[in-house]
Amino acid sequence: MDISYVKALHIIFVICWFAALFYIVRLFIYCNEAQGKDDIARPILTQQLLIMQKKLWYIIGWPSMIGTYIFGFWMIFSNMTYYLSQPWMWLKLIAVGLLTAYHIGCQSILNSQNNGLFKLSSFKLRMFNELATVFLVGIVFLVVVKSTSGLLWGILGLIAFAVILMLSVTIYKRVRTKNETLKTSENNTSNEIKK
Repeated sequence: MDISYVKALHIIFVICWFAALFYIVRLFIYCNEAQGKDDIARPILTQQLLIMQKKLWYIIGWPSMIGTYIFGFWMIFSNMTYYLSQPWMWLKLIAVGLLTAYHIGCQSILNSQNNGLFKLSSFKLRMFNELATVFLVGIVFLVVVKSTSGLLWGILGLIAFAVILMLSVTIYKRVRTKNETLKTSENNTSNEIKK
């Protein structure tokens, strides 16, 4: 098979893998927040979200990760001398290893939620969700730049990007909490007026 087809398949599986990683953590957040609903809505929402998690993870997430590995190693073995002599490739492989650990962490959260355990807060899950973006930026940068001097700037940019993401999540949480407090206060005032 022409190596360009292998490369195309590798890229397709990487895109699908990241799509699954981005969405699964959002589903964890929604499922976690569903636990605060009333007795009628909670079991219905939880059951539906758990079904969505399971289908996403086992139909897209795991197969995409496996496909990424198969076609990625196929490309490496097609020109092993070149790829394994490149510092950027070793850093990419380390990043992919860390991404795989992130994937396994998602599996652990999935298992916990399926067992009715919601250990992480929505905020912690939102922070966890941003890690996939950090991995995406780092890996793409390594593959495109392919140089150690450019890599240094890429790492600094990645750190800056991660800080901006974390600040954005923190600001979002504060604004959301403030809006919920105002809404609750307005509802209480409205109820008192009606009395």
